[in-house]
Amino acid sequence: MERIPKSGEFYRHFKNKLYQIVTVATHSETGEKLVVYQALYGDYGIYARPLDMFVSEVDHVKYPQAAQKYRFERVEHLVDDDEAVKVSANSVEPGEMETGVNPKLLAFLDANDVEEKYQILVSMRDEIDDSLINNMAVAVDVVIPDGDVQKRYEQLKLCLKTKQRYETDRLR
Repeated sequence: MERIPKSGEFYRHFKNKLYQIVTVATHSETGEKLVVYQALYGDYGIYARPLDMFVSEVDHVKYPQAAQKYRFERVEHLVDDDEAVKVSANSVEPGEMETGVNPKLLAFLDANDVEEKYQILVSMRDEIDDSLINNMAVAVDVVIPDGDVQKRYEQLKLCLKTKQRYETDRLR
């Protein structure tokens, strides 16, 4: 299979929701390959689906309005600097607006290191809200308790500074 997803890649479901691949796992009893992926919306749930089903084509009899060929299609670039543009590996439609995902959140998720994540967070000071804090906290595997948005923002900044200071590449 040439369409095997890899950790960290982004995919769009044919119902137009975005997901990020966590890993491709092997079922311990059956040996079946499973794609483990996380929603990039709502409660950011984590799901597993058989690889064969993940890479399968959309049932266009059941879903005649589906625009995508495949159930999940890889997304190469989520946004362009000037405007939100949908650019997937299988279809390029410049000018089509991306919906529901903050470009700075996507940059945060794509950041190469904790310092870059911190700088993106600092740049969002005036637009930060509970949802963004929750999403970013999930991405860096921390929990920021509910409360005042500015206090939560400062707690997330502190968590990133702590990770930056004490985390190393020794376990990666």
